[in-house]
Amino acid sequence: MMSSKLKITSLFLACLFLMSCEKEITVDLPQPERKLVVDGQIELGASPFVLLSSSIAPFEPTNAESLSSFYLRGADVSIRSGEDFYELDEICLSDLPGELINTVAEQLGVSPVVLISSDICAYSKIDGSLIGEAGKIYNLEVVYEEEVLTASTKINEAVVLDSMWFSVPNPGDSLGFAYAILDDPDTLGNAYRWSAKRINFYPAWSEHAFEQKDQIYIAPLGSAYDDEFFNGLEFQFAYFRGSQNSEKEDDNNIERGFFKIGDTIAVKGAHIDRGVFKFISAMEDQIATQGSPFATPANLPSNVQGGLGLWAGYATSYDTIICTP
Repeated sequence: MMSSKLKITSLFLACLFLMSCEKEITVDLPQPERKLVVDGQIELGASPFVLLSSSIAPFEPTNAESLSSFYLRGADVSIRSGEDFYELDEICLSDLPGELINTVAEQLGVSPVVLISSDICAYSKIDGSLIGEAGKIYNLEVVYEEEVLTASTKINEAVVLDSMWFSVPNPGDSLGFAYAILDDPDTLGNAYRWSAKRINFYPAWSEHAFEQKDQIYIAPLGSAYDDEFFNGLEFQFAYFRGSQNSEKEDDNNIERGFFKIGDTIAVKGAHIDRGVFKFISAMEDQIATQGSPFATPANLPSNVQGGLGLWAGYATSYDTIICTP
């Protein structure tokens, strides 16, 4: 009995000792140097667009209300391709045509509705005088106050995806993945990106009844890949469904990540240059490991000189998959 009491007393004293050792620690993070950030693209057969923003501190809040304050106006933005020179126009998103708003939404990973409600302006050329062409290099220059940013990207020749289909791995199930075949050119160093959206509508019983399932093309994690292991070969691959942060039932239940029998999938495949591939691949690696104490922090390999971000050229091709059993 005495031994048991002694053990309990010792345990109690140990707990008091440990509690008395608690100390609140405040970490004073240094403010990072402010840098300009470019987020822009030019796609085969489409007008360019460029968003210019300023980098923010690690724990600064980001929401729909603060979205407008991140993006900068009043810059001089131009593109040179060969002997051709173009000055981009500053255009507020509320004045952009619908297809370009969707393109900007895809680049930012937000809903077009959020963009329209935000006071954001982009730099573009929507009069048809500058349309992305295969085989051309596009040099970007941004001048904002006393700072100058430059970047270069190339629109490669399009490599069209072949024989796309939907398949259900488990017999009797309704959920599956999208498959495709790619015939890679016999030149090492080609890189690609995949994105897709469901263009059919939610059924009448859904809380999102008669709404198109996806408003924009969504790139899942691992969307960028190169031909290191299949150079010059015919390559078959599969992709799960990318999803955004949303309250929709199929983004928060067992359907998350899956396409479904009855879906119609619009697919966008893009042939990209090495600089674009390196940035997107590193970005997706960081997203996939966020929160992991074992992840190695690293700066993204930007192709922007004088700032951060990405200026991307996409040689795109489109197709559609009907999800049948």
